[in-house]
Amino acid sequence: MDHLISTRDINKNEISNILKIAEEMEKLLEEKKPCEFMKGKLLATLFYEPSTRTRLSFETAMKRLGGNVIGFTDAKSTSVTKGETLRDTISVIGGYADLIVIRHPYEGASRLASECSKIPVINAGDGSNQHPTQTLLDLYTIKREIGKIDNLNIAFIGDLKYGRTVHSLCQALSLFENVNIRLISPKELKMPREIIEDIKSSVKLEEMEEMDLEDIDCIYMTRIQKERFPDPNEYHKVKGIYKLNKSQVENKKVIVMHPLPRVDEIGQELDSLEQSVYFKQSFYGIPVRMAILKLLYESNNQ
Repeated sequence: MDHLISTRDINKNEISNILKIAEEMEKLLEEKKPCEFMKGKLLATLFYEPSTRTRLSFETAMKRLGGNVIGFTDAKSTSVTKGETLRDTISVIGGYADLIVIRHPYEGASRLASECSKIPVINAGDGSNQHPTQTLLDLYTIKREIGKIDNLNIAFIGDLKYGRTVHSLCQALSLFENVNIRLISPKELKMPREIIEDIKSSVKLEEMEEMDLEDIDCIYMTRIQKERFPDPNEYHKVKGIYKLNKSQVENKKVIVMHPLPRVDEIGQELDSLEQSVYFKQSFYGIPVRMAILKLLYESNNQ
């Protein structure tokens, strides 16, 4: 890999290798052993959009690998306000750091950044398009908590139109065997047709509006993303439409995932259930991103 921009940039074998290295990284974290894989190296985090988990887990991952971090969390404090182009920003940062992580509100921004960068670029979310590192930590979560990715029955619930985590994960799941995907959303927030067309030959798909959780191994809840709606009235039509309660998962062999942050789609009473793995999922972002940083740097510096 030269860069990680989309789940379509990596194949099943590469995914398996990343998850394998992530297991090794998780063991290092558990043993609290010092790590110097990235000693003397710098990661630049360019966040043009707000982030908590993705940004902090990348920073943690880099520091756990022995490296350091530079970057910004607010584009208003950068030369963007003076009219600097993304291409010029990337060209400048490429002279400062060894890897770049970028989150941007515009679809395709990460791809553009990779095309003009002399160092590896990692997409941390570009608009409603892709979020490949979230996908990898989601796959790692499924493997760790269920023990398999093949032969999986998974339900995606909520904002499937603007949910970049869902887009990326569905595409990645299409690489695995016998995956059944149930897409549950209001008609206003259905999965984009281009994603459906891309994966329909590789997975079994169901689309519905009612929250049917029968015979599901993994429930993937998503937040209705107010900030993605061009019309606030459209948001209020679907706000709070799906809410997962304790009785729907208690005593069932299922895991509940969520990319976070949540609003009201998962009640706090679910937090204590062993089926609820969304906080573990967030933690798994650290070993997975450690693996990504290590592998990307090594593949570009052999």
